[in-house]
Amino acid sequence: MKHEIIFYPVGNGDTSQIILNNKKRILMDFRHIKKTEEENGGPEINLKGRLKKELDEANRDYFDVVAFTHGDKDHIENSTEFFELSHASKYQGAGRIKINTLWVPAAMILEQAANEDQSDEFVIWRQEARYRLKKGEGIRVFSKPDRLKEWLKENDLSIDDRKHLITDAGQLVPDFSLDSDGIEFFCHSPFVKHVDENEEFRNEASLIFNIRFKIGADIYDYLAVGDSKWDILEDIVTKSQKRNNEDRLKWDIFNVPHHSSYLALSDEKGKEITIPKEKIEELLLYGKEGSFLISSSHAIPDNKEAYEQTQPPHIQAKKCYEKYLNKVNGCMFLVTMEESDTSNPQPIKFIIDEAGIAKEEIKISASNIAVSKNYKAG
Repeated sequence: MKHEIIFYPVGNGDTSQIILNNKKRILMDFRHIKKTEEENGGPEINLKGRLKKELDEANRDYFDVVAFTHGDKDHIENSTEFFELSHASKYQGAGRIKINTLWVPAAMILEQAANEDQSDEFVIWRQEARYRLKKGEGIRVFSKPDRLKEWLKENDLSIDDRKHLITDAGQLVPDFSLDSDGIEFFCHSPFVKHVDENEEFRNEASLIFNIRFKIGADIYDYLAVGDSKWDILEDIVTKSQKRNNEDRLKWDIFNVPHHSSYLALSDEKGKEITIPKEKIEELLLYGKEGSFLISSSHAIPDNKEAYEQTQPPHIQAKKCYEKYLNKVNGCMFLVTMEESDTSNPQPIKFIIDEAGIAKEEIKISASNIAVSKNYKAG
């Protein structure tokens, strides 16, 4: 009996997959970079080719769940060419991968296209999410702000009509259970206020989960965080402590926010190391012995240029994470674009089984290189 968690090297972006012992698959975010379809087009992985090959080997053409934490380009890039969408025939046909259930924050349904960070694909996914929610199937929406209530009313629906498809912060997702699937999803965020109290909302309203796995009597926790900043995470810690949900802050694996941006730790980068805010420090100290930190990001060199760069990943943040990982007797800080070989990075895979949780070691081979670079997605 085993579960798997896989993090794919897609540059400064996110894509990860959970494969359960019962064969169900949950994909979180999707970033495919076109150049990787060409020979020597990397170093990022050819995500379309890799996922298509994995699904072919499993004799399936669908994911049980595809979750988009939010609508930024680095979380949805080229996804509308890969997946089959229900709302328009132009996104359907042979070779497209089906989505049984689409998970989105309420913000992806409500947000208006208004800035350069919003791609055409964001608008397409907004249409898909709206279509599924109107139809009343194949979707789960996280949070029910007043703006969502208003949108439903405008479409001759109500919260009561769709409450079975909506999960709020502080609730378990009803689609999975520890007893039947060996996994459960506890929603930490978004909060209602992330939408209703802001004119602009995206990173603030992204999905954040405690994902709990069960093997026998043993429990393992994966903290999956979108591109949230420190103040959102402080709210999560404060509310979890107040509501006796501290166990949902513990982590064996923590996918650190926003590609190791210092802004997930503090509003000050620091010269050599970022000093975390008080509640963020507490969150880092919830790490369990033998735990792992994952940075879904470019490589993080330790040189003069790294300390001065504006965009993440930030070396100061990495040093902070490493410091606290050491404090909890954690195992490793891993960077997706550094795995095995920076010129041809491979997915980081964790196995959770009766022996515990462990990182799977891989060897670079000609077949790995072929899959990463040249496999066409159909």
